[in-house]
Amino acid sequence: MLALVQRVSEARVVVQGRVTGEIAHGLLVLVCAERGDGEAQADRLLAKLLKLRIFSDDAGKMNRSVQDVGGALLVVSQFTLAADTSGGNRPSFGNAAPPEEGRRLYDHFVEEARKSHPAVQTGEFGADMKVHLVNDGPVTIPLRVN
Repeated sequence: MLALVQRVSEARVVVQGRVTGEIAHGLLVLVCAERGDGEAQADRLLAKLLKLRIFSDDAGKMNRSVQDVGGALLVVSQFTLAADTSGGNRPSFGNAAPPEEGRRLYDHFVEEARKSHPAVQTGEFGADMKVHLVNDGPVTIPLRVN
């Protein structure tokens, strides 16, 4: 599974004029399931995400996790993270999990995140979403687990 993690001071997802998820201080997490991924990969990705030390401590060093700082998560499905551009200018998305498997793993990821973290908001799987964010830093980290 793949994720693109952005430390944000605020973020929200809008679908057809309706806010589906909104957070203040925390992480915007764009998540993609790839072919062959399962719940084990989703669980490892979540564990890595929750412990990722990308928030500043009192000395200004990135030593604190989203759990340490009491930040929120905004989890958004993003199959385009699996893009392969090696064959030309038009991306191929053949590495992305099929939609039904992607939805199942996204739902599992969100369900487990809600069990492990008190503040989790989401986008809407498969929808045309407008994602608004203020990247804090900026800090953007790619994550991949196999």
